[in-house]
Amino acid sequence: MATNPELDRLNTDGATWKRWGPYLSDRSWGTVREDDSSDGNAWKCFPHDHARARAYRWGEDGIGGISDVDQRLCFALALWNGKDPILKERLFGLDNSEGNHGEDAKEYWFHLDSTPTHSSMKMLYKYPQTAFPYDHIVKTNSKRNRNDPEYELVDTGIFAENRYFDVEIEYSKASPEDILIVITAANRAKDAATLHLLPTLWLRNTWAFGVERQESAVQPSLSATTTADAAVAVLAQHDRLGEWTLACDRSPQGQPPALLFCENETNRQKLWDKPNRTAYTKDGIDEFVVHGKTTAVNPERRGTKAAAHYRLEIAGGASATIRLRLRKKTKDKDFADFNAVVKTRRAECDAFYNALQPTKIDADTRRVQRLAWAGMLWSKQWFAYNVPVWQRQVPENGGKPPRVKRNAAWHHFDASDIISMPDKWEYPWFAAWDLAFHTIALAYVDIRFAKDQLLLMVEERYQHPNGAISAYEWNFDDVNPPVLARAAWRVYTIERDRTGTGDRLFLEVMFQKLSLNHGWWANRKDVSGNNLFQGGFLGLDNIGVFDRSAPLPTGGHLEQSDGTSWMAMFTLDLLMMALELSHDNAAYAEMAEKFLIHYLYLDVAMNNIGGQGHDLWDAQDGFYYDLLNHGDGNTTALKVRSMVGLIPLFATVPYLEGVAKHINLGGRLERLLRTRPRLAKAFEEIARKQAGKYRLATLVSREKLTAILQRMLDPKEFLSPYGIRALSKAHEEKPYEFFTGSHSHRVSYVPAESDSGMFGGNSNWRGPIWMPVNYLLVTSLKRYHLAYGDDLKVECPVGSGKFLTLAQVADDIALRLVGIFTKDKDGRRAVLGDNELFQKDPHWRDLVPFYEYFHGDTGRGVGAMHQTGWTGLVAALIQEMGAADAVPMVSGGKAAPTKADTPATPEMAAIVAASAKSAKPRVPAATPTKKAQASVPAKSARPTPAAKPTGKRKS
Repeated sequence: MATNPELDRLNTDGATWKRWGPYLSDRSWGTVREDDSSDGNAWKCFPHDHARARAYRWGEDGIGGISDVDQRLCFALALWNGKDPILKERLFGLDNSEGNHGEDAKEYWFHLDSTPTHSSMKMLYKYPQTAFPYDHIVKTNSKRNRNDPEYELVDTGIFAENRYFDVEIEYSKASPEDILIVITAANRAKDAATLHLLPTLWLRNTWAFGVERQESAVQPSLSATTTADAAVAVLAQHDRLGEWTLACDRSPQGQPPALLFCENETNRQKLWDKPNRTAYTKDGIDEFVVHGKTTAVNPERRGTKAAAHYRLEIAGGASATIRLRLRKKTKDKDFADFNAVVKTRRAECDAFYNALQPTKIDADTRRVQRLAWAGMLWSKQWFAYNVPVWQRQVPENGGKPPRVKRNAAWHHFDASDIISMPDKWEYPWFAAWDLAFHTIALAYVDIRFAKDQLLLMVEERYQHPNGAISAYEWNFDDVNPPVLARAAWRVYTIERDRTGTGDRLFLEVMFQKLSLNHGWWANRKDVSGNNLFQGGFLGLDNIGVFDRSAPLPTGGHLEQSDGTSWMAMFTLDLLMMALELSHDNAAYAEMAEKFLIHYLYLDVAMNNIGGQGHDLWDAQDGFYYDLLNHGDGNTTALKVRSMVGLIPLFATVPYLEGVAKHINLGGRLERLLRTRPRLAKAFEEIARKQAGKYRLATLVSREKLTAILQRMLDPKEFLSPYGIRALSKAHEEKPYEFFTGSHSHRVSYVPAESDSGMFGGNSNWRGPIWMPVNYLLVTSLKRYHLAYGDDLKVECPVGSGKFLTLAQVADDIALRLVGIFTKDKDGRRAVLGDNELFQKDPHWRDLVPFYEYFHGDTGRGVGAMHQTGWTGLVAALIQEMGAADAVPMVSGGKAAPTKADTPATPEMAAIVAASAKSAKPRVPAATPTKKAQASVPAKSARPTPAAKPTGKRKS
């Protein structure tokens, strides 16, 4: 039987192996947590220019960095090319007001690999050899407007003639607390060049900001030492972590590095002309290396921040490598077994992914999938945010704390956890609906982490006592689409299908906590009490006619097609969960009945059944629209053909005969339907048998479904070569206009960057392709196929004369989405756009970035370049398309293939067989062998990871 050491580590001792990982942020400056301003302008309160001289309070950042799970001890790489005005210690970018399309990183770095336990990790940073154009980028962007493209680092010409270094940072763990570090710098230019490498170790400042942030009775420290093989080293002493050493091998020329020390303390004198607490401030190493200030570093070689200074002369086309080892203090030699350990971990990483990835996909698609998972695993971050402590913090510049701060109602919120971030530079804070999608892709590589992330969002430290789910750092009160239930169900079924056992305790906890959130939605977001919901912007930013997070300029309120549809989807997801749990506990059958009835009310309102509610469906257009309710009994349909009219497709559940009987305890449902004719009419629709022999609970009838698909699959409207657009391309020639007095509110097709400042201007739903909603469309179409089978075929693309089943349509869309990243017949990747350096140069063309969203016509990446969070769903799409040979979550052996979705009740189990009728053949489900079942890790007593000394949930 084949062995899989990484999978064995993950299953047996994953929490221990994950005590160190890539938990540093890529940007901590300009975040809410570091904002102590009176006006709430976090970017201006703590700009990039302050970061090198100002100690953070709530989390550290660095290039390719790692830390322990509590971020007490940190390691990252600093560089200097001999020409830059500052030491390169962190990634640079424009803040929200500086960029013509909002905040934007102006650097190039790529996550190349990572195992789930971070036993092997690799990333690449591209560092120019000429002076970094900080001021030039800021000034040039300031001259551009929203109709101009962003001015990127490559546009400056700084990479001409390959005058840059490819700096690769690789980590390999010999054990959970023994980390080998390899840094390789390749000179891509023809001429020799000098590079200063400064691998840096430092202690997060837990001592300078008052008693409330005090962690240690004794201030931790760093000092110079030597190791068993006479390597220079830094000794870290911490009363929580113990003693650690960073051993620094000699340079390729045989020279030991110089150790430089300062304190991780703010240079108050430089920033605010106030006395410093120490002579050796956070920017001391920068001052010494770049500006030659010898008094800036401690001659006694001790402090709380230290760097090993290597000065390398690298010939043109050559490379140089340095080695370091960070581990608990030991008398063992540091470099005797070094190369062998690194080689072994690389091989184990390959073995893990070779076993996991479908064998039927080509090499380039495999590469894209592995890079997507690497980006997601690298995007874990330690996130600390205690709202009451944060509200009381006193500004370091001597000012007074503001009397009112954002998130004031979330006084219970207390985070100190490893969280999957949308993007550790542009969005280095969690967002609940982003994270829901992250867990689906992560479940294939680390099911425990995926479950823990979902459980974290509903833990009492995060979820509000009133049931609300915290949205994102800038505004916990904003409303995200309620997708956590869909994610929890999907994660549950992934584990069940791959191991033969579903984690009922996980499902039960998620169901109970999300039922509270469902009640919050029902009580807070249905203004008129008519089951038509007003969720606000719902994560779709500028898709609407108005800013949906603000009061309407017309007065009244919106009755949202998407808000109501999200709520219907949420209700059906909870129904599925309740049915699954009812097999062990009959009380959940009553909950299933409750959610079925609630769904029927939503169906009645959404589709105006029997004249109950307002009709969001436009029969003439064959599409759902938002309604503007003027408050006087009159409504106006806002006829923008956008994603809000496609979201009703998400609210669908296929099921077999007997489900209604299963939950109709004591005949209560039957009696209700007798006395509520409108509900009875809605129930009649979902009680009909379909050609596929499965009944269907859905907001969208067969007739409406075909009408919507007629638009969705039309290249002149929603269907792009690279997926489904968020706005119909028909609005390119015919923009939608709505007048309030003499003012026109206009929505036109904008396929890439936003042309307005709404939501900062860096997020656009008026035409581009977004991965999360496309993923929901793909999986929803597969659900429809389970009910309608091959009996229902639609033209795809419209006008082609080609008719496909809904499963085949889903596969077609999935292939388009994957095609954003993979090479086309000409060897080009759509995501890279028309930049010839990126497309053709051998050192760039296979570095695949996973952007926030994608150009609606060309597939070019737009927005945040590293939002591998929900864009990482492409890895799940690839896995599900090739599910016939998916690997189980136990080492060795073979288990059942992963399905796109699976039913909840025993009667529903036969639905899985319908997948065999899809365009691609499936391998029949196999019962796990006793041996394989025995390898499945035992469930913990409560749905949390292994206990840790701090008592906090970690990854």
